[in-house]
Amino acid sequence: MKRLLLMAMIIAASGLSAHAQQPNEQRAAVTDAAIVFDAKSAPALDARLQTQVLSGSDDSPVTNVKIAVKNVSPNFYTYVSGWATFYDGSGTRCGEGLFKLDALAPQESAEVDTPGLRLRCSASTWRVVATNLMTRTVDVAKPGETSPPPEAAAASDRPAPVNFIISIDGEEHPIQLNNPIVLQLANKSRKIILKPIN
Repeated sequence: MKRLLLMAMIIAASGLSAHAQQPNEQRAAVTDAAIVFDAKSAPALDARLQTQVLSGSDDSPVTNVKIAVKNVSPNFYTYVSGWATFYDGSGTRCGEGLFKLDALAPQESAEVDTPGLRLRCSASTWRVVATNLMTRTVDVAKPGETSPPPEAAAASDRPAPVNFIISIDGEEHPIQLNNPIVLQLANKSRKIILKPIN
């Protein structure tokens, strides 16, 4: 029973790890652009290496490279960060560096470096993954929000209810729309209702 449970856990873990690998995070040759995708698998950034010498070793690693990052999405990003990961000819990861930008407008490019990189090989492929793509609040679509029905939109165009005061012989009486007020007039009660005209 324990073996069966262990095998089921291994199969489930391998399925989860296969699901976690995004097909969009594909490697590119170091001479090509690496495409960065957003959470909806739409292209967000285009990254190109500006540093041409990528030959590092265990004794003398490359500690920084320059990357040109272009915003290919229609969104204005207020903060962008991610990882540039490098691989040798056999596909083994041999270095990664973090990059960040404070603002990036649509179709704008910016050069950024990767401090903390320790490239220990002659890289042949690379990939770039965004960890943060923060947009302005006006650019963010609210997923749970639907457009209001036409009646609600028309109602929202109307002005907000206004409170009124009725003054009778210097005596003031507050009144609200559609809320009745009862006044004593000449020993007789009168009901007055203030209504808007539709």
